[in-house]
Amino acid sequence: MSEETTVLDAVTVLIERGIYKDRDALMQDALRALLRSKPELRGQLAVALYQRGDVSLTRAAEISGLDLESCKELLREAGVVRGIPPAGQEVQHEVRRLLRTREAE
Repeated sequence: MSEETTVLDAVTVLIERGIYKDRDALMQDALRALLRSKPELRGQLAVALYQRGDVSLTRAAEISGLDLESCKELLREAGVVRGIPPAGQEVQHEVRRLLRTREAE
């Protein structure tokens, strides 16, 4: 039996037993645990999401666990060129994040 099959079996069992309501809930919990155990990934994730335009600078700072100025430095070190976002873009990012959070509940 392959390792992938074992992981898929574990996911199925955890959902069937009612430990997790669905695959998304399990994945969210697994991701939180991964980021807690490997904090260096938080910075990499924040940079990638910011670079793709998926999160605002404020949200990237929250994800990375850094204050705003340290997050700006992290982005500079990663070679991310920051511009001034168009008016309302920050608000749009936060609204999208809140809607995703609400949908996940």
